[in-house]
Amino acid sequence: MLNRKAERLKYIISDLLAAGLSWVSFYVFRKKYLEPLKFDESVDLVFNEKFYAALILIPIFWVNFYYLAGYYKNPFRKSRLSELGKTLVQTFVGVTILFFAFVLDDEIHNYTGYYISYATLFGLHFFFTTTPRLVLSSILAHKIHNRIIGFNTLLVGNSVKARELFDEMETAKKSSGFRFIGCIQVNGETSNKFGSDLPVLGKLEDIHEIIRNNNIEEVIIAVESSEHDKMEKILTLLEYENVIIKIIPDMYDILSGQVNMTSIFGTPLIQVNRELMPLWQFTVKRIMDVVASIIALILLAPLLLILAILVKTSSRGPVFFSQERIGKNGRPFQIFKFRSMFKNAEKNGPQLSSEDDPRITSIGRFMRKTRLDELPQFYNVIIGDMSLVGPRPERQYYIDLITDEAPHYMHLLKVRPGITSWGQVKFGYASSVKEMVRRLHYDLIYIENMSLFLDIKILIYTVLIVLQRRGK
Repeated sequence: MLNRKAERLKYIISDLLAAGLSWVSFYVFRKKYLEPLKFDESVDLVFNEKFYAALILIPIFWVNFYYLAGYYKNPFRKSRLSELGKTLVQTFVGVTILFFAFVLDDEIHNYTGYYISYATLFGLHFFFTTTPRLVLSSILAHKIHNRIIGFNTLLVGNSVKARELFDEMETAKKSSGFRFIGCIQVNGETSNKFGSDLPVLGKLEDIHEIIRNNNIEEVIIAVESSEHDKMEKILTLLEYENVIIKIIPDMYDILSGQVNMTSIFGTPLIQVNRELMPLWQFTVKRIMDVVASIIALILLAPLLLILAILVKTSSRGPVFFSQERIGKNGRPFQIFKFRSMFKNAEKNGPQLSSEDDPRITSIGRFMRKTRLDELPQFYNVIIGDMSLVGPRPERQYYIDLITDEAPHYMHLLKVRPGITSWGQVKFGYASSVKEMVRRLHYDLIYIENMSLFLDIKILIYTVLIVLQRRGK
């Protein structure tokens, strides 16, 4: 088992030392070169309280900045050339922030001093950060290429194509990091094309158990071109698994430009992109969720109190309605709403509501039109069950019905469900499973195009729907 924590710690310590060393070097440069130009005399090199405070805070800033940018996410899978480019961009952004925060108020001889300060800080930080990073990445690359370390890999397929791939990778002079543990049969084959070289671990239906029992990190799908109809089933089964998925390309994939070479020595494969958004955007999205929800609950407190009184006095029953829904990665949670129906509205079992549903109370009808019944879900957002924007969460009962018609519904469980969504904005509440499947189309498109900009756009449209009382 690869020790990711230890390897990640090496990069963090390296970055802390690099940030401290670059700042000390820059401080000395300012005192010995820039300030004498201003005062026309030498300046004593004094390490005061401000210097030591900066020496503590600036490295902490850099490590947190790199964390938000996703640099420490997977220390074993770093391309040295790619990381060089990322470090260059991150250094530019970080140095710009530090320059305006700490350097811009410096006393200088003329404006040229600002350019010299910025270029010096940039150069020092980039050099001290990049050098140890390249050393660490080169050591890891050497270990991977020489099969000292590798990633437990499962081969899905027991065909001639799968055998050819296996032979090519195993006989390669430089390893790409795949450590094959076994293969899975897709069509119930009785013969093992790999013989004693690779064991058959089971069938496709056993894939979850096989991944867990063997600590699988990568899955390579090696099916014949004639078996592409099984691809959707395989990808759906792997939806929840925390593994990297790669597919053997056919000629159509190559000609359509889907095959990217990430290594000169590696076998060309299509990697299924499971990064819906960059890590820094997910971090910002979560911060926005929590801050906006806290502010909303504070500002809307009088309205929440009025609605609570109206719900309580309009019909018998509790003010709030809670129900189990399915959230991210299939995890159940309790969703909270203002009660908009009469008590025991589902005494005969699960039943979707409709526009003229007699179970809805008078105040409940108004709240549904304006979406005000959803306001208590700001609490769900704060505790991490939900997001402001994301696919609407459903009950397991309806998920089972939906997946019978649309198995790709499971893709929605890759993210936190939301108070509002593109499907909610475009379609509104669904009154049947058929309408749920239609609304699913919009939420799938949202997931494939997730961005902070799209979230803000959906929130604006949601506010307009609330103000215009166009909720369905």
